[in-house]
Amino acid sequence: MDFLPIFMKMRGAPALVVGGGDVALRKARLLHEAGCRLTIVAPECHPELAEWIASGGVRQLARGFMPEDIAGQRLVIAATDDEAVNAQVSALCMAQNIPVNVVDNPRLCSFIMPSIIDRSPVIVAISSSGGLPVLARWLRTQIEALLPAGLARLGRFGQEVRPRLKTAMPDANQRRGFWERLLASPWAEQMMNGDEARARADFDRALAEHNAPPVGAVYLVGGGPGNPDLLTFRALRLMQQADVVLYDNLVAPEIVELTRRDADRIYVGKRASQHTLPQEDINSLLVRLAKEGKRVVRLKGGDPFMFGRGGEEIETLAEHGIPFEVVPGITSANGAAAYAGIPLTHRDHAQSCVFVTGHRRDGSIDLDWAAITRPQQTVVIYMGVSTAPALCAALIEHGKAADTPAAVVERATTRAQRVLTGTLTTLPGLIAEHQIQSPALIIVGDVVKLAGTLAWFDGAGRVG
Repeated sequence: MDFLPIFMKMRGAPALVVGGGDVALRKARLLHEAGCRLTIVAPECHPELAEWIASGGVRQLARGFMPEDIAGQRLVIAATDDEAVNAQVSALCMAQNIPVNVVDNPRLCSFIMPSIIDRSPVIVAISSSGGLPVLARWLRTQIEALLPAGLARLGRFGQEVRPRLKTAMPDANQRRGFWERLLASPWAEQMMNGDEARARADFDRALAEHNAPPVGAVYLVGGGPGNPDLLTFRALRLMQQADVVLYDNLVAPEIVELTRRDADRIYVGKRASQHTLPQEDINSLLVRLAKEGKRVVRLKGGDPFMFGRGGEEIETLAEHGIPFEVVPGITSANGAAAYAGIPLTHRDHAQSCVFVTGHRRDGSIDLDWAAITRPQQTVVIYMGVSTAPALCAALIEHGKAADTPAAVVERATTRAQRVLTGTLTTLPGLIAEHQIQSPALIIVGDVVKLAGTLAWFDGAGRVG
């Protein structure tokens, strides 16, 4: 380990930045945010630095660097474009054991500035030991996407209750176990989401009961159309925190693999006319698992409220008083249309879009034909592959032209995506010939004609 990771308390402490340009500004901004008593040594300063100086928040020595400038400083940063000056600052500081950083020159540094994720009081610092700063910044973007903004609220609450918790639990191991249980429960999500009144009440209850297990919760999470990159940040975070994950056939295997490794994964099936568990049993299982104190993710393809039976499931949860949350996902229709190059609306072709399901609860396809056969309208049919011949025939029977463009998109947004285009007359044959399987969507309307021109995804993960 080339550098010791350390967090320094700098509020009210003197710090010096030698230099006044863009690079100096970036370093000075961090010191300023940390509450330092900041001095800038530079004949001229960046306009933002000049504003701080004018307001009296920062002191400027409007000249070149002099050795006596480092006297009494807690920390020094050299950020000039003069290598000789930077080397002089470094040598003087090291001789006096003053921490010094020379920007972009690790050899002259006694400390380096990490890439920072700020969720104060929670701070994450990332470093490449000065070897490749761009790598540290790239890692920051990857990690930052997983850290909710509400983490700061959680950190502040921890600071607030620390003395109280220490009094209630003098033993450090007991306190650690208490926090581990609490942070692994839905309580953490309550606090981070701003439901502070309930979170405080639950904290008080947990503290009074000490070792009582926390109440569970259910999260209905939209897994999107299949491509893992299209998951929301919140969906991914909850998937990686879950104790139990219930998923079905419409969730891509790559999505399931992103759930927590040691979570219990329960496949509940739900192919058309093939149910590993009936819907009523799934509802009951969600209730039972939550009552056991578990964090349950009900992972659904697309969006939970778009033909995903999410409404039925949360009705049961509400009846039993189970806390729940719905996390929207990119709908299968939006994903399929976008990746197939078929805009669902287009002012030259379609002014409206209708979403329908290819079969109802009783297996029938008795749809509102008058509503879905209107002109200049796109129709997206979920779960319609197995009934495509009857659906296409019924659309023609109720007024749609036999040569109306139609497409089927199988495993949309993934490397296995296939797009077949034809007409209401030819589409059922294409589906049979190419053995199209669920998950797949049917899109009907003039916008399908644009697929040949606007298609950008080749199904192998490449653009173009």
